[in-house]
Amino acid sequence: MIDKAKIGVVGSGLMGAEIAFVHAVNGHDVLLADTAKDVLAHAVERISRLYEKGVSRGFYEESKLSETMSRIRTTGDLQNFSDRDVVIEAVFEREDVKAEVLRSLDVICREGCLIATNTSTIPITVLASYISEARRSRFVGTHYFSPVSRMKLVEVIPGAETSAATVAEALELCLSIEKQPIRVKDVTGFAVNRLLHVLMIEAVRLVEEEVATLEDIDLACRLGLGHPMGPFELMDATTSSLCLQAQNIMFDAYGERFRPRPLLKQRVQAGYVGGRGRRGWRK
Repeated sequence: MIDKAKIGVVGSGLMGAEIAFVHAVNGHDVLLADTAKDVLAHAVERISRLYEKGVSRGFYEESKLSETMSRIRTTGDLQNFSDRDVVIEAVFEREDVKAEVLRSLDVICREGCLIATNTSTIPITVLASYISEARRSRFVGTHYFSPVSRMKLVEVIPGAETSAATVAEALELCLSIEKQPIRVKDVTGFAVNRLLHVLMIEAVRLVEEEVATLEDIDLACRLGLGHPMGPFELMDATTSSLCLQAQNIMFDAYGERFRPRPLLKQRVQAGYVGGRGRRGWRK
């Protein structure tokens, strides 16, 4: 049963921590894994702050904080994932890094375990090649959006060998944590990132051509298009380095329309990538 599922999350960075949070707050038993103890500790602190922020906004009950936090355990050893019903891989968006994790999970996870990858650009069929053929029917893409605690959408992407039952289970799992899933074909960048990065590339081009300031472009997207954040705010939140990486992947797949702009490349090379405590476009 989905509502009783034991969830494993591999990777306790921004995405992994928030994926663990939304599952725990909706009643799931969560095991969160990372190789770095300090990163795990920071993730637990973040999850606690997310709950407290939700209390202040009237989303959660303060009296249930300890109950929610008790549903989350941490580990540095993937061997502890042998009892999980669902495992969500949420490590760095690089094929070789994900491949190493998936090979380990292939050996450790119990038979029938649903393995999901939180990739934003890499085709699911490619990642499925790193697990055994017997498991590929139980492998699926679940692309959550940042910040997971607030963004409702999840792209559910079946690979070439993903079974219909696995897709149905993934959709049900998303609904159980109050997310809205959409089914997307297994192509590089899926659907939302292909739309998003065309916008980001054009936004940087507008700044290069001095058509408008980056602050005014952000304002125009919020007030004129109804976006909650402008493209430069979003690049600072998700990091420009990750955006550049995604654009390079899609440029390789689709060609010229996804070619990263020179200004973005220059800023990433200079270290102006945004994220926690680092200079970005707007800070």
